[in-house]
Amino acid sequence: MAVTKIRKMSSWTLIVSVVISVAVLLAFFLGGVVDPAAEMKEPIYTGMLLNWIYIIFAITAVSTLLFAIWQFIGMFKTNPKGAMMGLGALVLFAGLMIVCYMIGDGTPLPLVSADTAKYNIPMWLKVTDMWIYSIYALVALLVIAILWGSLRKIFGK
Repeated sequence: MAVTKIRKMSSWTLIVSVVISVAVLLAFFLGGVVDPAAEMKEPIYTGMLLNWIYIIFAITAVSTLLFAIWQFIGMFKTNPKGAMMGLGALVLFAGLMIVCYMIGDGTPLPLVSADTAKYNIPMWLKVTDMWIYSIYALVALLVIAILWGSLRKIFGK
């Protein structure tokens, strides 16, 4: 009974989000432009598209956080050691982000337009470097994990 209710709820959530997303995308692509004579065309519904993306991102981030907390509490009751290992991984990830932020370069970039000058400050430059370096580190860890798992299977037999 509960599985059926969860399945119906998730199906309806998916359908509603897809319908709204398709409607917003159609409005964005077919809604026209602000100034047809402009060199760079700006669609009329750019703001609506960005707001929908922000809403979807916020819902995803909040639900991910809530489900992670819920899973941690449930796992802590049954398997405290496993729950603490998961918390340890989260702490290591936060440490990786801090290290990547610290090694980021905050030197302002030359030749920036007036529109982007507000982001040409050390804090935003270091945040950008943090994301780039953390992607590099996570991809390297992923490759190592794949190789380790494959080699373990090969030599474990």
